[in-house]
Amino acid sequence: MFFRMMKGTFTRQWKKMLMIAITIALGASIATAMLNVMMDVGDKINEELKTYGANISVVSKTAAVIGDLYDMDTDERNEKLYLKEDVLGELLTIFWANNIRDFAPFNDGKAKLGGTDVKIVGTWFNYHLSYVKKGTEYTRDTGLVNLRSWWDIKSGRWIDQQTEENDNVCMVGANVAKAQNISVGDNITLLSTGSTETLKVVGIFESGDDEDDQIFLPLSTCQKLTETEGYVRRISVSAITSPDDELSERAAKDPSLLSMADYDLWYCTAYVSSICYQIQEAIDTASASAVRQIADSEGGILEKTKLLMTLITVLSLLGAAIGISNLVTSSVMERSQELGLMKAIGAKNGQITVLVLTEIGIVAIIGAVVGYFMGFGFAQIIGHTVFGSAIQMNGIVAFLVALLIIAVTIIGSIPAMRMILRLRPSEVLHGR
Repeated sequence: MFFRMMKGTFTRQWKKMLMIAITIALGASIATAMLNVMMDVGDKINEELKTYGANISVVSKTAAVIGDLYDMDTDERNEKLYLKEDVLGELLTIFWANNIRDFAPFNDGKAKLGGTDVKIVGTWFNYHLSYVKKGTEYTRDTGLVNLRSWWDIKSGRWIDQQTEENDNVCMVGANVAKAQNISVGDNITLLSTGSTETLKVVGIFESGDDEDDQIFLPLSTCQKLTETEGYVRRISVSAITSPDDELSERAAKDPSLLSMADYDLWYCTAYVSSICYQIQEAIDTASASAVRQIADSEGGILEKTKLLMTLITVLSLLGAAIGISNLVTSSVMERSQELGLMKAIGAKNGQITVLVLTEIGIVAIIGAVVGYFMGFGFAQIIGHTVFGSAIQMNGIVAFLVALLIIAVTIIGSIPAMRMILRLRPSEVLHGR
């Protein structure tokens, strides 16, 4: 009899059951999409923010002290103000090396160009780094091409260090090119304390900041001009990091004050402070610090994005609960005489409630399964449209969505269950 009554309900009220399934499917699909994106969005947003520059700056300890004390750079050619170029490979050996997406060393100085002082900057552009430590080889293609991806190459191209026959090339900022009437293909002569170099202009760029007043050239060429062979002034690092929290803030002040458990957790989490600490461990002459504007913006944007997705999920499930409540209540009202007759012949409130909940549960399962796979598709659309890559589906999302749909279905059914409990056979059967 139990199954015959359920069959009768699905036959007579199939439209309402279909609407309940659709309501649940929509709620489940939005919850599935938002939860999957929310769990994968951290790395996606960090990847996007990496296009806006480095979030860690590495200098020598002496240079860091001078910068802190005097808030200024110095042109003094003191080896203590520089880092040795051959330590750069150590960045590939730290615990969070895979989170370091790109990095580039920088040297800078002044040179004469046609009688005018210009700032020159030496760096890697698309450099292939190979570093051997304790018999293990570490390799990475890295450099300015990715660290300055927002540059607008007005004419020409990037310097390609993997195919250039020599380092006698340069890229000129738009303001310098305009002031000196320089075009791509021209040869320019730079005169500095170290030497005189004639370089071919392969690209003219516009950065939108003071780099438009500078000339960028391969690191080795700048080292010759500034007499700093084998040394670099600073290293800019772009790393995928986790948002700061109370633990990272305490560790940033003094890691030695952490308990052993907190220290292990902090060290093994990709906080910007723990990555800086590991860089300093690997390069004992270096001081690594976060570029706070970028590091803070990453955490802020990530938290706001997750909050937005959480609100969308909550509102969608709330809407689903209201829809289920209306539909189930309407269904019970239509069946009031049938349910009243069941009570009149001896059915208990609990038995009728189990019957109705079983019917709604079957519809909820169908809607949740359909909604989950719809949500999978929505998540991929969001991933490819917003981030240009697929969203990784997290297994725990299916469990969370199941719990949420159960809760929403039960909450939405409460008004109908209350109606069943108050239903009096004498009233519904005699039309009172």
